[in-house]
Amino acid sequence: METYIISAAAVLLLAKASWQTVLAFLNRSYVKKCSHFPPEAVKQVMNEKTFSRSIAYTLDKNRMEVFSIWYGTIILGVLLFSGILPWLYHLYFEADNYTFILSESLFLVSVYIVLSLTGLPLEYYSKFKLEEHYGFNKSSVGLWIKDNFKGLIIGLVIGVPLISLIIYLIFRLGDLWWIWGFALVVIFQLVMMVIYPMIILPWFNKLSPLPDGELKDRLMQLAERTGFKARTIQIMDGSKRSGHSNAFFTGFGRFRRIVLFDTLVEQLNPQELEAVLAHEIGHYQKGHIPKMMVLSWAMLLAGFALIAWLLNTPVFIQAFGFSPEQAGPAPVLLLFGLLTGLVAFWLSPGLSLISRKYEYESDRFAAEHTGGQPLVMALRKLSEKNLANLTPHAVYSGFYYSHPTLIEREKALKQLFSTPD
Repeated sequence: METYIISAAAVLLLAKASWQTVLAFLNRSYVKKCSHFPPEAVKQVMNEKTFSRSIAYTLDKNRMEVFSIWYGTIILGVLLFSGILPWLYHLYFEADNYTFILSESLFLVSVYIVLSLTGLPLEYYSKFKLEEHYGFNKSSVGLWIKDNFKGLIIGLVIGVPLISLIIYLIFRLGDLWWIWGFALVVIFQLVMMVIYPMIILPWFNKLSPLPDGELKDRLMQLAERTGFKARTIQIMDGSKRSGHSNAFFTGFGRFRRIVLFDTLVEQLNPQELEAVLAHEIGHYQKGHIPKMMVLSWAMLLAGFALIAWLLNTPVFIQAFGFSPEQAGPAPVLLLFGLLTGLVAFWLSPGLSLISRKYEYESDRFAAEHTGGQPLVMALRKLSEKNLANLTPHAVYSGFYYSHPTLIEREKALKQLFSTPD
């Protein structure tokens, strides 16, 4: 049985990496082909020089993507099959019950810290080589180090108590602990939706109220007539780290707030910003966020149920070198976390399909309230400024893209509202 478990894990690991590589090469080949024969719709969005830069940017990211796939695969393979995890686990093992719970939590957190450290070289190259080359990186090495240190502190402050509570529930509540564990994580997520923009986000970025003027009046009027009452509209200094732009809203109820990147405000005019915000409001008014939350909670509940079953299946951890007689719940929690991605990856097309459906619905909502043309122009500008890949391979985008491509979005808007070029 242990051999079957190890073999299945190895097959899943290699299957995922191999298919990711196939997707990357499919995308690379198609993008290179389109660079010589660009679709007519592309010519309406980007001039030849910008399109060439977007192709070069996409191909450079593609090369890094393939390297990252196999780099991560090797790291995960070493963790799963080398015996290093059981060795590290026994360093934390203590007999006293309360110390034992803390040791279990620290073991889990330490492994994920090690995993994050192995990703730092790739993150550094992406930010200070690739993104820097194309003019997107605005961060300094010092700021990057500071951000990672802050992230580590936040992870420890939040992660250790949360994991300790889950392990405590496993010991104290018997066979139905997983229902209470699921409830705990859901409550944690809801609380984080409130405190993240109020406490954690300002630790990394400066948030300031949108100044009075045409833009604020236009956006507040849009929020009023679409029934989206936000507490405030804020500008975030995203430009101190990246030239990429974004907009989002956080919180719920009276804690809801709209956040615009300063780069977005610089790149778009008031009419276009209004259309972008209308799109975000569309997600709210169409109920996309609670629908996605319910879906994620259903998957979370299934995950907790599976963990509960694995805790009563000693052969699972024994297959990876842990001794069932000495091990607490930490090895099961860790192995489940490491292996889940190998299975969940194959759900990506379905989740991406749902997400793209919601994007179309939000585009339609935005066009109904602001007209189709401002949204089209905003999407074109953002694609140009971000050197977006306008010609991904259909299988690649179907697997990974949570948003339709610009060409697909424009086509849908034109069909619905006869939007002119």
